[in-house]
Amino acid sequence: MSHQADFTEKIIITIDGWSSCGKSTLAKQLSKILNYVYIDSGAMYRAITLYFLRNHVDWTKKRAVDEALDNIRLEFKFNYKSQQSEMHLNDENVEYVIRDLVVAEKVSEVATIKDVRTFVVAQQREMGLSKGIVMDGRDIGTVVFPDAALKIFMTADSAVRVERRFKEMYEKNPNITLDEVKSNLQMRDYIDSHREISPLRQADDAIVLDNTHLSIKQQLDIALKWAKERISQQSQQPTINGA
Repeated sequence: MSHQADFTEKIIITIDGWSSCGKSTLAKQLSKILNYVYIDSGAMYRAITLYFLRNHVDWTKKRAVDEALDNIRLEFKFNYKSQQSEMHLNDENVEYVIRDLVVAEKVSEVATIKDVRTFVVAQQREMGLSKGIVMDGRDIGTVVFPDAALKIFMTADSAVRVERRFKEMYEKNPNITLDEVKSNLQMRDYIDSHREISPLRQADDAIVLDNTHLSIKQQLDIALKWAKERISQQSQQPTINGA
């Protein structure tokens, strides 16, 4: 099946869900087919976490957090060699550094901080002003873009998610163990779903995509069908003048 699309009507697509459900993989595929901009919200929080760790920021203190945020510039830059947008922190490409386990172990904690979330959400909403974006994360459909035309909530069995994450991490760090990955995933799931500010939850109007037994191609076919339907519906809506 050939996936090609040239839709003039642009929408916002949000993909939320648990860790290691393949949110980024699906978001990147959809954005490429639809010619949309892909925004990895998790990378933004990871980059901030990296800055905090490097600069020994005490994120339990509001003043320290606010001073640090004043010195942080986040930007997605397209890498023509890798053919993907990569996260830059203060003009440094940190796309691969932010995937380290040391960052993964702290990112959910940093993401619970109100001022950090306010900082990130403001930038994300600005990125979505022109629509035509696919953004994945934890609270994109519930907080960042509650009026998004298509909201997808991804889930999968815990054992499957651990195995996927382990394979991904093992390529970068052969010394990592399955137990370490499982513990990290459980911790992130708990913090993400129990934090006071913008907890991970399924939006009331989100469509659930359980990919436990789906291939990457199968989940893409399903999501693309949903996207085409919503884009078609959007294009058929009357304008403000009733035209």
